[in-house]
Amino acid sequence: MTAVSAYLGLGSNIEPERHFPTAMRALQETFQVVVFSPVYRSPAFGLEGDDFLNAVARIETSLSPLELDARLHAIEDDHGRDRGVPRWSSRTLDIDILLYGDLWLQSPALEIPRKEILTAAHVLKPLADLAPDLQHPVERATIAELWAKFPQDEVDLTPTPLSS
Repeated sequence: MTAVSAYLGLGSNIEPERHFPTAMRALQETFQVVVFSPVYRSPAFGLEGDDFLNAVARIETSLSPLELDARLHAIEDDHGRDRGVPRWSSRTLDIDILLYGDLWLQSPALEIPRKEILTAAHVLKPLADLAPDLQHPVERATIAELWAKFPQDEVDLTPTPLSS
């Protein structure tokens, strides 16, 4: 299979200063091409809990979407991800496939592109930083255009440098 660009959303709110750098290294060790957006701190979204660190990564992969999802779950599991808790819970690490080439997939196993691109500043802003000219495969607008239309009163993000 030919390599495709995929965009991944990363988040952590349980010891994120520890889990985020190691997750970034794990992605770099797994994929030959990895580029990261800036990291942002944001309040917990959809749950009570500590602030999240969030970023987006662009990778090149020849894995199918389901194979990629399984590989990302393995990285999450290596970081102590507890899958026995409700969906909207605090987590050591969450890595979601936001975009996979220009694929549009709605299935019980995967949703690509992820709806959070359009509804969550902590996903859209780092994606806009990383790939402003990328076209959303469903909305047919660039990520920069989507960010420009995002309600700014719903944005609560703080750029956060990570120490290595």
